[in-house]
Amino acid sequence: MQSEKRKKLLLILLISSSVLAISLTFYFYQVFFSPNTMVVSDQTYMLKIPSNGVYRQVANQLYDDKVINDALSFGFVAKVLGYQDDVKPGLYKIDPKMSNLDLVRMLRSGRQVPVKVTFNNVRTKEDLAEKITANLEVTQEQFLKMIQDSVFIRKFDFEEETIMSMFIPNTYEFWWNTSPEALFDRMHKEYQSFWTEERKQKAQAMGLSQKEVSTLASIVQAESQKSDERPKIAGVYLNRMKIGMALQADPTLVYATGDFTLKRILNVHKEIDSPYNTYKYTGLPPGPINLPDINSLNAVLNSEKHDYLYFCAKEDFSGYHAFASSYDDHMANARRYQRALNAANIF
Repeated sequence: MQSEKRKKLLLILLISSSVLAISLTFYFYQVFFSPNTMVVSDQTYMLKIPSNGVYRQVANQLYDDKVINDALSFGFVAKVLGYQDDVKPGLYKIDPKMSNLDLVRMLRSGRQVPVKVTFNNVRTKEDLAEKITANLEVTQEQFLKMIQDSVFIRKFDFEEETIMSMFIPNTYEFWWNTSPEALFDRMHKEYQSFWTEERKQKAQAMGLSQKEVSTLASIVQAESQKSDERPKIAGVYLNRMKIGMALQADPTLVYATGDFTLKRILNVHKEIDSPYNTYKYTGLPPGPINLPDINSLNAVLNSEKHDYLYFCAKEDFSGYHAFASSYDDHMANARRYQRALNAANIF
């Protein structure tokens, strides 16, 4: 009788242990492999983990934003895989119905996604700061502090007046948490890549440095929105420089005043005492007056050969210009344009 009871007890214990083992196995399978992210959504989620981020911030954000359904199971897997003590900053794309195992593995490995950084139509350093940091962890304030740091930018062989030349407008891929220093290093590499031996030789043939090409390109860009006309305008300025004639570029006066709303340059503006006043001082100004794009840079490097010394906006307001070799012809063009301005009440 005693033996029979012992057998029944052992059977009960065996069955109970089996059930418990199966239950635990099923539970741990659920914890590791069952979907736990956005289980009722089909939208991806972009998680930003800052450079000083810690696990508790990550877990709270995921739970508060309803990215993970079960915070306890996520925390368990994160603990088992050692993620709680190894948080990596960056931008992470979280897909719907990811398991805790897949999510933690991705975060632990630092498998983030790149972001697009695009900047063009930039006039000032403040404009550049706003556009280049729009999709990055770097703030506008951090970027401006560095681009205005004469000691820092000197390592790239630029000065405060010329540093804008180092940034070639385009679309680039970065990691979201790229540091300010790494951002400048990358832009310098892109600058060096742009300046191929062929482009350097073209600049040298015109007697210009790379920085001077950028400065002239910024003026050409400000003069015309018509890319097909820019090589001809560049040729005019190069002709003036060859004979020691002042550039007399109206956009440089706008830059000197700091009033970018100016529609019409008057004689009073030509008296401004500024190194950017190309009516008062011959040669190129100290640096670019905007951020010249690749088209404008190439327009200077591939400028048209002609004998024009003057150009004036056409009176049809088409955006194109009338070119002239003599001052008399230029004044005739200018009078037509001035009459058009007066008729349109642009003063």
